[in-house]
Amino acid sequence: MNNKQEKIVEILIKKGKKLLNQPYKRIIFTKNSDANDLLNDIENYPHVFVLACMMNRQIKAERAWLISYEISNEIGGFEFFRFLTISQEEFREMFMRKNLHRFNDTMAKNFYLGIQKLHKDYNNDASNIWKGKPRSATVVKRFLEFKGVGVKIATMAANILAREFKIPMSDYICIDISPDTHVNRVFKRLGFISKSASDHELIYAARELNPEYPGIFDLSCWEIGRKWCKPKKPDCDNCYLYRYCPRKI
Repeated sequence: MNNKQEKIVEILIKKGKKLLNQPYKRIIFTKNSDANDLLNDIENYPHVFVLACMMNRQIKAERAWLISYEISNEIGGFEFFRFLTISQEEFREMFMRKNLHRFNDTMAKNFYLGIQKLHKDYNNDASNIWKGKPRSATVVKRFLEFKGVGVKIATMAANILAREFKIPMSDYICIDISPDTHVNRVFKRLGFISKSASDHELIYAARELNPEYPGIFDLSCWEIGRKWCKPKKPDCDNCYLYRYCPRKI
């Protein structure tokens, strides 16, 4: 790694630590203020956040974050007991009628199974997933145990809990960078991984750069990719890494 890349890592880690250490502030998940209020209330409705995380699969994030809110409106409230009374077939009908997801049939089933798992394994309280200052590996593993949740969703959820909600964990070692399209593109253009690198190479590159918290790069690189480092016509001049970026486009 050359001097410029070392400087980039320093800047990204500093920005990541600032985000981690700043006080909690309301997270903007969607353009719907009521949905944001609900998703932010993990003290009273933690299941809404967990179920929404499960829906973040091959659709735009904002659409996925709205699904728990839309279902809550359908069933007359946000309390967990209301979700627990709905059958898999009833959820399927809601998903189909409102076209909530790209894969309505599959995701309705996963949504239902997620509720059953929260009932059976977490005593109807989704916050038991992260209570008691667990290890980061424990939190990620628990999310992975939900039907349809892969590494990308599990690490995203753990990262949001740690970075945004300020949930105490005993370490951050197993909160990996999420292999998001924007993040992947930025890491390639910064020269940290090759243009043909796999998601696994991205994850291990982040682990190598910051072993104690590989996911610290996640939000900063996602923001860079979304705002400036676009697939076509990147706006390099306005990116804060402009002075150091090798611009491997």
